[in-house]
Amino acid sequence: MVYFNLNDSVNLIKKLTLRRLWNATLVMVSFQCSKLLKKPVQWGYPISISFEPTTSCNLRCPECPSGLREFTRPTGMLQKDFFRETIDDIYKELLYLIFYFQGEPYLNPDFLEMVKYASNKGIYTATSTNAHYLTDEKAKKTVESGLDRLIISIDGTTQDVYQQYRVGGKLDKVLEGARNIVKWKKELNSKTPFIFFQFLVVKPNEHQIEEVKKLGTEIGVDQVRFKTAQVYDFQNDPNRLIPTIEKYSRYKKDKNGEVKSKSGLQNHCWKLWHANVITWDGLVVPCCFDKDATHQLGNLKTQSFKETWHNDNYKQFRKELMTSRKNIDICANCSEGLTVWED
Repeated sequence: MVYFNLNDSVNLIKKLTLRRLWNATLVMVSFQCSKLLKKPVQWGYPISISFEPTTSCNLRCPECPSGLREFTRPTGMLQKDFFRETIDDIYKELLYLIFYFQGEPYLNPDFLEMVKYASNKGIYTATSTNAHYLTDEKAKKTVESGLDRLIISIDGTTQDVYQQYRVGGKLDKVLEGARNIVKWKKELNSKTPFIFFQFLVVKPNEHQIEEVKKLGTEIGVDQVRFKTAQVYDFQNDPNRLIPTIEKYSRYKKDKNGEVKSKSGLQNHCWKLWHANVITWDGLVVPCCFDKDATHQLGNLKTQSFKETWHNDNYKQFRKELMTSRKNIDICANCSEGLTVWED
């Protein structure tokens, strides 16, 4: 789920055109019709998409396929020509573009050039980074690119705690990168990007929740977000990541003591109607939980995006979701609605 504060919301609203507004209306109405009729009805095109700049990453986080180097799909870099062709096909309807799926976006040498291209099309752009590559030069170029939202992952306020999840990472590099972005926003008199710290709450860092709020204020980020952690084997939790503070946990125990996801699995999903994910090599998958692209709904190297969005694969997947979502593997760990925001 995507959240905005007032200033960020105003920036997003400025991106609206009559065509994008009409498209969003069609999508929302079709979703409500689908819930009412209990069968998929799909009008319009995505309001939001995620585009994967790369699968490469400099860190080795224990619950991340990219960090663990455990992808079953090919790894690589998004090519800017392919990216431009896709954006040219959908930008008139598209409102929100997330430059992230797996990997560290700044490892793609053309990343900021692609951000600028999308920004020039009037699309709201966002990315998530571990901030190790936000040098003074890159920070300046980031602000100049027109990026609207910058999520900086910071999962600890001391090196010993930070590195327990962000394996191989250096907290001082993260803080340096954050300060560089804040500095260049001021020097260039820019209202963007909206900067926030994202704190993935796990058992080793849950005692630093108040500290990261203070750190965010000290550095000058716009907001702090606390995110629930996805644990693949949550019933056993081999890395002991599930926090003890229930508010920040994606899981709970039932009356029999069995660990289950809090989200529940109703036979509908807003994500499948308004958004999707495109991998670096052009595969279209339902959402960010399909990290290995096992549910391939299309391939943009052989079919246009708009053709893909209404193809038979999509129709069949939406139908399955509305009849037996509990049987779809990627839905088991869904965290829709489980992000905690605090000022």
